[in-house]
Amino acid sequence: MRRVAGLALGLAASSMLTGCIAAAIPVVASAAIAKKRLDSGDEHRPGDQTAPAPSPTAVPTPGGTVRTADGQSFQVVQGGMPTPGGAPPTAASQAASPPTPGKVPAGMQYLYGSGEGAAMSLQAYQILWSYLAARAEDRKAGLEIRSVVLSKDATLEVPKFVPCGKKPLAVVLDVDETALLNLGYEADDAQRNGPYDETRWARWEATGVDKVVAVPGAVETLESARRVGVTVVFNSNRSMANAAQTVAALEGAGLGHAELGKTLWLRGDGPNSGGKDGRRWEIAAKYCVVALVGDQLGDFTDLFNPGGVPVPIRRNMASQTMVAAMWGMGWFMLPNPVYGTGLHGSLDDVFPQDKRWTDPGPAQAPEPAPAAIAPPTEATKPQ
Repeated sequence: MRRVAGLALGLAASSMLTGCIAAAIPVVASAAIAKKRLDSGDEHRPGDQTAPAPSPTAVPTPGGTVRTADGQSFQVVQGGMPTPGGAPPTAASQAASPPTPGKVPAGMQYLYGSGEGAAMSLQAYQILWSYLAARAEDRKAGLEIRSVVLSKDATLEVPKFVPCGKKPLAVVLDVDETALLNLGYEADDAQRNGPYDETRWARWEATGVDKVVAVPGAVETLESARRVGVTVVFNSNRSMANAAQTVAALEGAGLGHAELGKTLWLRGDGPNSGGKDGRRWEIAAKYCVVALVGDQLGDFTDLFNPGGVPVPIRRNMASQTMVAAMWGMGWFMLPNPVYGTGLHGSLDDVFPQDKRWTDPGPAQAPEPAPAAIAPPTEATKPQ
């Protein structure tokens, strides 16, 4: 990890505060914090799974075989996370169990209902605001500002960034489960069974405009960002066909106005139909993007989503490559335990064999050693 630490120091030096900027999100009143929250995510949304393949130096290629740190072999397939031995999961193996009426799945309970989920979102937005305020001060001081959007020739091991120049500062956010919580959709989804249905999601985009709320901390942070001269831009895999409804949902939740092609980029046809990098590069051509915010790895670079990468390796792509230094230093992740590319992995994928534990049972458990009693001293003798 020495290389990551070195890059982190370099990034920290380039983005050092020019003044004592420690402003917190101006969270207005406890009522704003206490809004009812449900949550869903962006990864089962159309287009999130598709991305251009990264450089061969960044990730294994489809058709090849890779080996994890604990010695397991995997065949890399195109699309879907493989299981040990190389066979991709089948529809039958992924079939959901029938929902229990009135019971909310654990991930939804956490994201939409828990104080812990709200606190994590507020924490992310607090840190984001401090970072944006510092970049605004840097621009006022005439210091060089660096973009956080990877360039077209970048890899995870050799990250290169789009140059900023004198372009206006901007923060780019994903929409669903990053800026908006899709309460209406997820409340309905909690009571149904079956796989993700793209046509159902399209109906939600078109008719669920007033059934959303802002992610905790988002309203206050984005208002403050605009006040210090940072443009707020949204980059979403929502459909271009429902652009007006997406704008209305953002405005209705208090996140401000968005204009298609200027401060709102959506999934369309052609180069904008798959991953988000194409749109990110269009945005970076207009703005100096100083922060990216999302709830899935694809909200930061499509290099994370080549398809068919085993779970342990994809985790290492985010945490053990040179881009690991970007988390909290221009890249800001929001929690989403409800859906997405992060929700994959068998027991062997998630838990290494050398870290397994089996309960020995009460009969086999060693007896605890009796506590040693120290002899009384002058200081401890009863007076």
